[in-house]
Amino acid sequence: MELVLAQALLSQSPDPRALLGAFCVWESPIPAERVETLRFLLQRLEEEQELGSNTSTRPATLLLQEAVREVATGHLVPLLRGLRANLVGVPAEEPSTPRDRRRRVLRAAGGALRSCARLSGGPQLAAGLVHEALCDLLSLRPAVGLEEAETRAASVECGRLGAEEAVEVLVALGPCLRPHEDRALLERLARAALAVALGNEEEEESGGEDGAATLVAARLLPAMGRSSAAALQALWDGLLPEEEEPEKLDSAPPAFRVNRRLLVLSNLAERLLPTPGVGGAWDALEEEIPDARRCSRFWRAVQDGLVQADGLTRKRARYLLQRAVEASAGLGAECSSGATDANGIWFSSQGLRRQTDPEPSLFWWSEKKKEELLKFWENYILIMETLEGNQIHVIKPVLPKLNSLFDWAVSEEKACWLFHPSWHMCIYKRMFESESKTLTKEGIIHFLELYETKGLPGAPGFSEFIIGPLMEALSESSLYSRSPGHKIGSCSPLGMKLQTFLVTYVSLLSEDIKSSFLLKFIKKMTSRHWCAVPILFLSRALAHIPRCKVLGVEGLLALRDVLQCTMITHQILLRGAAQCYLLQTAMNLIDVEKVSFSDVSNFLMSLRQEESLGRGTALWTELCDWLRVNENYFGEIRNCIDFSGRSSLNVYVQSLVQDYIKSPTLETGGNCFMPDWYEAKLVALMILLAADVEEMKNKYSERKKTQNELKVFLHPLMDSLMKLGTNAYIPLLKTDKCLQLLLKLLHTSSLKNPQTQDDGVLTLLQNSVMCTTESIFEFIVRRLTASELKTVSDLERCHLYLTILNELVNLHGKVGWKNNNSIWRFISLLKNASILHLQDVNNEKEPILGKQIQKVVSMECLAMVCGILTQKSGLHLDSLDIGILERFISSFHLNQIVRKPHAEEQNSLFEESSSSQGWGRIVAQYVHDQWLCLSFLLNKYHTFIPNMEGEMLEPFLHVVSKPVSTLQSALEALTILPSDQVLPVFHCMKILVPKLLCSSESLCIESFDMAWKIIYSLSNTQLIFWSNLKAFVQFVFDIRVLTVAARTKGRAYSKIKEIIHKIIEMSTTKTGVFNILINYCCQSWIVPTSDDLTLSQDHFFNARDYIELIIEGCIFGNVFRRDQRLIQDVQAFIENLGHECAANIVTENTNRDDHYVRICAIKFLCLLDGSNISHKMFIEDLAVKLLDKDVLVSRSKARYYVNSLQHRVKNRVWQALLVLFPKFDQIFLDKIIGKIFEAGFVNNQASIKYLVEWIIILILHKFPQFLPKFWNCFCYGEEKLKMSICTFLSVLSHLDIIIQNIPDMKPVLKQALTVVLQWCFNHNFSVRLYALLALKKIWALCKTLHVEEFDALTAVIESSLHQVENMHGAGNAKKNWQRIQEHFFFAKFHPLKDYSLETIFYTLPRLSELVEDEWITIGKFIKFTDIPIDSAFQWYLSQTELCELKPSDWSQQDIGSNSVDEDNQSEWIDVQKKMIPWKNNVPDLELELIFPDRAAKLGKSISRLIVVASLIDKPTNLGGLCRTCEIFGASALVVGSLHCINDKQFQHLSVSAEQWLPLVEVKPLQLVDYLQKKKTEGYTTIGVEQTAKSSDLTEYCFPEKSLLLLGNEREGIPANLIQHLDVCVEIPQHGIIRSLNVHVSGALLIWEYTRQQIIKQRDIK
Repeated sequence: MELVLAQALLSQSPDPRALLGAFCVWESPIPAERVETLRFLLQRLEEEQELGSNTSTRPATLLLQEAVREVATGHLVPLLRGLRANLVGVPAEEPSTPRDRRRRVLRAAGGALRSCARLSGGPQLAAGLVHEALCDLLSLRPAVGLEEAETRAASVECGRLGAEEAVEVLVALGPCLRPHEDRALLERLARAALAVALGNEEEEESGGEDGAATLVAARLLPAMGRSSAAALQALWDGLLPEEEEPEKLDSAPPAFRVNRRLLVLSNLAERLLPTPGVGGAWDALEEEIPDARRCSRFWRAVQDGLVQADGLTRKRARYLLQRAVEASAGLGAECSSGATDANGIWFSSQGLRRQTDPEPSLFWWSEKKKEELLKFWENYILIMETLEGNQIHVIKPVLPKLNSLFDWAVSEEKACWLFHPSWHMCIYKRMFESESKTLTKEGIIHFLELYETKGLPGAPGFSEFIIGPLMEALSESSLYSRSPGHKIGSCSPLGMKLQTFLVTYVSLLSEDIKSSFLLKFIKKMTSRHWCAVPILFLSRALAHIPRCKVLGVEGLLALRDVLQCTMITHQILLRGAAQCYLLQTAMNLIDVEKVSFSDVSNFLMSLRQEESLGRGTALWTELCDWLRVNENYFGEIRNCIDFSGRSSLNVYVQSLVQDYIKSPTLETGGNCFMPDWYEAKLVALMILLAADVEEMKNKYSERKKTQNELKVFLHPLMDSLMKLGTNAYIPLLKTDKCLQLLLKLLHTSSLKNPQTQDDGVLTLLQNSVMCTTESIFEFIVRRLTASELKTVSDLERCHLYLTILNELVNLHGKVGWKNNNSIWRFISLLKNASILHLQDVNNEKEPILGKQIQKVVSMECLAMVCGILTQKSGLHLDSLDIGILERFISSFHLNQIVRKPHAEEQNSLFEESSSSQGWGRIVAQYVHDQWLCLSFLLNKYHTFIPNMEGEMLEPFLHVVSKPVSTLQSALEALTILPSDQVLPVFHCMKILVPKLLCSSESLCIESFDMAWKIIYSLSNTQLIFWSNLKAFVQFVFDIRVLTVAARTKGRAYSKIKEIIHKIIEMSTTKTGVFNILINYCCQSWIVPTSDDLTLSQDHFFNARDYIELIIEGCIFGNVFRRDQRLIQDVQAFIENLGHECAANIVTENTNRDDHYVRICAIKFLCLLDGSNISHKMFIEDLAVKLLDKDVLVSRSKARYYVNSLQHRVKNRVWQALLVLFPKFDQIFLDKIIGKIFEAGFVNNQASIKYLVEWIIILILHKFPQFLPKFWNCFCYGEEKLKMSICTFLSVLSHLDIIIQNIPDMKPVLKQALTVVLQWCFNHNFSVRLYALLALKKIWALCKTLHVEEFDALTAVIESSLHQVENMHGAGNAKKNWQRIQEHFFFAKFHPLKDYSLETIFYTLPRLSELVEDEWITIGKFIKFTDIPIDSAFQWYLSQTELCELKPSDWSQQDIGSNSVDEDNQSEWIDVQKKMIPWKNNVPDLELELIFPDRAAKLGKSISRLIVVASLIDKPTNLGGLCRTCEIFGASALVVGSLHCINDKQFQHLSVSAEQWLPLVEVKPLQLVDYLQKKKTEGYTTIGVEQTAKSSDLTEYCFPEKSLLLLGNEREGIPANLIQHLDVCVEIPQHGIIRSLNVHVSGALLIWEYTRQQIIKQRDIK
């Protein structure tokens, strides 16, 4: 039509030049219609010139050529520059109407320029304009330091073209250049355009795509590729150069470069990968063009794109791959990308591949294998597309196709790869980097199973892939979570797969590759901060690799670095287990000939002996055996040769000890620093290892040389220690090192495994040390009492001396105190000297550094003496004259500090010791030692402490006689001491508070508050929190404090209750806190006697006042986060390894598992005696409160879900009631039986239902007197019974248990039959099943007892049972009847024989499918020994086979009955594929293009339907409509405001549909004019509304040009608009609701329109 109008204009104008000039007069704003008309005129002139019209019509004369040149240079180019200037300041993201109009002008001007160039009569115009536009485009590249706005403004001032204008000129005129004559210009244009599209370093750092790059790639490059083979070749050479920088080939290229390359390649795909019938010019006779399929660099770029994080880049890569496959299939010719070098592929070629094996091409095609190739690539692309969804239910069915890919990719005959394995690696990398952790886990497990399920040949790049993407993915802790079907304490499925894979894979590697791979693997474990769980399972996998000599010194250093990584975690057990596995790895993989003893010893020092390498463990024995086997093969063995025939290890250790003990070359005097402990730890460790190795050899060879060798090792040390007391000239540094080594030997030699006996090494070491005791004591006492310790660094030395003294005293205490009076003599000297020093220093007026240090040393000595006296209180130590010490301690001015020395002395002090402590820390230690001494005194005389000040009549020690003053001083100490030094103050308060609670309640409450603040401040620490918490609990919850507080019921009682709740609250975030409280309280209420465990009347009397503590203990248990549950599961797995893992032996068992709270409470309840009045009252009170708790929880939520917190609490309540049941008597049950029956009417979860039914059965069995009340439960109305009748019918199914204690059973049976029969005909199917089951069991019981009174009912009963037993068909009814009969509660469960802790707390929760957090194994009850139960206790284990059953519930469907077993099905018949066809799958959005251009490039079908949604308000409805309109190809969606597309709710529903659908803004007030305008364009306006004359949707026929007007969500379509509609259409309804959602209504009409148009097109064809 436009060309016809142009022809008419030209026919009426005699001079086309004048006509052209008339149209070149621009207005402001420039009307797009005028420019478009100019383009049509020029196109018509061009057509006439091509037709060769004669001069008389419209010849293209020289004047016309001059005119078109004038139009081009004088009007069109300035017009384009003006467009650039007018756009300055308009935001690019603003969807404004002027911007759309400008684009129309731009496209029309470009078309006009192309016609001008062709009409100009020569190439000069096109070449000149191209050159000018190219210069303008290059000038627009952002300059360094300039903002975009500044660059834009500068371009405008220079009068240059903008980026979009320059690109439009180049797109229009590029095809006009001559391929040969303008080749140089074409190549220059190609290089420049490619440089703009690929970006520069500044853009790479920002990581974005600017508008110019997108425009050039989407518009200019495709146009150039179509115009000339030379330009295309230049683009190809610049895009994928032959040579890249070598250093960048080993790793994946930057994401920015990949994104830009894929952007360019996808836009050039029509020329590089032309598909017959789709695009390209295969028939054109021109220069040869590049074939991307034959270039390996192209395929590397595609693979890089497939694994990028950017979804658009991946989409482009898939598009290129699919187009290449289609092109190959269409051409049918042989094709190959050629051989690739080892560094040329994305995954470098290393690993299993034999050098003689030919490496497959990245891509190849053969017509003979067309079907196989098409099938392979079809499945490959399907998998890659499916992975974009991140929905595991969509992706999982596609995974079997991945197995098919391997089947096609591997030639079984030749045992080689047919398709390059890097394609498979792309799939796995995509899965590893998925946002869905479930998908990531599936991908990892699938990859790990490759070598287990597939006989794969060597694959290039597998090693790098494992060390790279796989290990990156394995660093995620959540992947190691236990699967639902696995038991608690079992190994993580992923951990097992990882272990199997690594063992299998490494075993297939050659020795040289194996060494390199494992070294890189271990180094990768140090490349990031790994969490505890991943590094544990990686270490475990390494430890299970069979022994092979592949690692040297570098590998040992790498393992040591991994050990350092394990120290980051706070989970001690996980940390220790990882260390054990890493040590085993070293023993398995180290080539001992490449390492030395020194390397090994330094590696062993990275292990923490208190966490992993403890002497006496299985790991220690394994290490000794490894040293024994390899000791003669270590590197540098020549240096350890001994002509006496001794082993190299012994020679090395002997030289190590000698070098360590050797006197220092430089005499440093008395003020040297303490040596580092590292060397002493190393020497002690190696001495004991060598001694144990020697003992192991002697056991094998039956020689007795161990003692001799150990004596040789210890001789230099013992010789030096013997001289300490007599030789005053031994260098101080040497004495320190000797004492350090002695201390480490004593600590390390202690066995961690108590089962190990007859330790000859330890015995010899102890005997040797005891011989040097007197010399050591003499030296230490001299050093401590002779004022030789004068500097801050000497305080650390003082601590060493006192620790040695304490160890020696303990050693003599273990061995015996024979002839050891000298020890107490030295201690007495130390005590007396310390007292004298403290008395002398107190008289000093000016503080002097040396004196003050000696004061601190003396106080610490007294604290140590008091500690020894406390530990050895049973010995008669008359020689010590303790009275002097007691009187001196009593005379203390508590909290007395040590004054600072003069500033000059302090400065010199710190110049001496860079590691010296601050003076405040010294003062804190001094005060701390005062309270240690006081604790000794109060403990000894606690019975003499009065209950109030002044009560003691006769003179006594000051601190004992005035407890109030002492407690006030304790509060003062808490304010001045750091939190890690308050423990002795807590110990003193434990003695004082019970005495003063009655007389000084306020002071005691203040002490509670202040102590709790300290505990709360320590809650984030690990090392000191637990000891302080335990001390806090011991003094606040002392049995005497609880008794006094409960008796007075005053403020102290309230404060204790408040602290209980605070501790429980803290335990929700810190596991193990409540354990300490309940454990201590329960033990306080239990007093063991000689013959039995009973409860003391006096101690237990106050337990009832704190019954809330036991209630909270019975129902305690947190709902953990996934990460917390993961840590607990992994710890349970390690604990289940037992002695196999040394960490279980050497780490302290703290009982911090939350289960131990309930275990403690339950075991406490088990010890209660129902015949004891106090116990009976406690039991009854507890039972009533538990029942009230159950009611409270039930009322808190009308409906609670399975495994919710409410469900768990109710379950724990009924478990506790079951434990208490044997202690209930009939009188008490008569009070609570109503509440128990009432619980049966509640709609409970299955696990609670079983417990309630069980306790009712037990009650009725033990006390049949309650049967009438039970029968009354069936008399309620149907409304109350409809949800609970099954509970009472289940009880009747165990009638054989209930009637055991009834002499006359017939009345009970008759009543049971009468009740059950009426429910056998209930309309509810489940009720009928329960009733029929009960009927079957009761009737069988009647037959067994030969009851003949029920003959009248025989026919009815037999008929009912026969009918249910012989139901026809295979429907759910018959299946459910079988299931309920086989259900454990009715088939195997015995209410009496199965009454045990195991059934209540483990078997029943497991069978009722409670979450595994609620399963408490019987092993935990046995392991928890703090509250022991007599061995005769019979409640532990069940007596039936109930524990062997698997969980199942009759009401649930068979697990897996409707699913497909993936392991047995290699390929799914059909899978979800939520993707558009690949031909429409153009990867770039090209958002700068207007919609018609994008749609045309997509090949997208556009209908003539317009949807008007201007009246709709909600963004969600608009977003959904936008998506629906785009899917069904509507031509436009009209909205009230284009700002809605920025709304997040709109974007969430539209899922980017607005980028592919034209959106038009029409305000509601403008709708009348818009509707009239569309009517003039031939549209039928249709309203979606119910009116008096509306048409039925099922009967209405939509015209092709239809406009749908949708109404407002609330008011619909206003009446004034209905008058302007051609027709209203309504959707027929059959329900009660008046209307549909507007989005749903619109979607129905849009689909009906689409359906009708599809049928019409089909009929036409």
